[in-house]
Amino acid sequence: MFDPADEDFLADPYPEFARLRSAGEVHWHEGLGLAVAVSHRSASAVLRHRGLGRIWTDATPLERFVSFNLLHRNSLLENEPPTHTRLRRSISWAFGRGHVERLRPRVDELADRLVADLADSAGQSADLLEHLAQPLPVAVIAELLGVPELDRPRLVPWSNAIVKMYEFGLPAERRDAAERAAGEFVEYLRGVADDRRRRPGDDLVSDLVQAGLSGDEVVATAVLLLMAGHEATVNVIGNGVWALLRYPGQWGRLVERPELVEHAVEELIRYDSPLQLFERTATEDVEVAGYRVPKGGKIAALLGAAARDPEVFEAADTFDVTRWPNPHLGFGAGIHYCIGAPLARVEVAAALRALVRRLPGLGLAGEPQRRPEFVIRGLATLPVSA
Repeated sequence: MFDPADEDFLADPYPEFARLRSAGEVHWHEGLGLAVAVSHRSASAVLRHRGLGRIWTDATPLERFVSFNLLHRNSLLENEPPTHTRLRRSISWAFGRGHVERLRPRVDELADRLVADLADSAGQSADLLEHLAQPLPVAVIAELLGVPELDRPRLVPWSNAIVKMYEFGLPAERRDAAERAAGEFVEYLRGVADDRRRRPGDDLVSDLVQAGLSGDEVVATAVLLLMAGHEATVNVIGNGVWALLRYPGQWGRLVERPELVEHAVEELIRYDSPLQLFERTATEDVEVAGYRVPKGGKIAALLGAAARDPEVFEAADTFDVTRWPNPHLGFGAGIHYCIGAPLARVEVAAALRALVRRLPGLGLAGEPQRRPEFVIRGLATLPVSA
């Protein structure tokens, strides 16, 4: 079974995923302490089965992880019905007040400006993550939440520190750093929420307050949107543009036919999934693809493996910006389907359109550096030239 810390595996996990799929749809992973569903069918079943839930277990010792646990106890992602139903209804109402459409022109404007700056810097070489993939989603989420521009540089370090807790075998100093970041984030967003109660605006935090969420629920929702929205979009753009530039025929096709951008967005998400693994806990005895998960047992959808399943995707290991339909599971499925998926698609599409328009001759300027993490898959650098 794969070692999630092995550098060779992290560089290219997909051959190992193919080997596992050929041996069966679900396997026990001793190192992770859970079963992993590796086919599209079994991963989809894990995400949709109502006997498999997101059951939050506090990080311990409790006194050491007060803020980290607060964020997750009150999170839409870590709750099941009836709490999940109430939270999702309120958050969907807030999102449904036109925030994605309100932000669409701003997202296009931001992407175009960032790519223009990248073009100015990429005569020899520039880092696409630094100039585009990282600043675009954090600016969009900050606009969505109404975070003042001067405060926005604080968001990314907080998010980066907190999401490290989702990796396996994290050392104590990283866990402590995650709690410090969570504490600072909670304190900051409580201040933002209190301000919106007194002076509502046209931002999502104002609408979440109006929707009747508690103070802790508003804070947890805002943090979830930043972490999920920022981390996922950074890595879709980074992993995806790297794939486009490794297969220049696909980049050329997109340059020639920019109307393919919407299809390309889905293929970027499928081909090199930014979230590789998503856990569930059995609330009753459950069977997935013939594999029995006892009540209290854990199983995970291995999204990267499901995305390369040849039973669902023709030429599954081929990167193809014309692929359609594209039933990937990159945004999840079932009641925990990503509520921010429409906004994420708008951001990635805006980035691709701006790159195609302003930098049709874009190419790799060196070997990217990969982040040494498994669950959240992404690059640390992506050097490009114009």
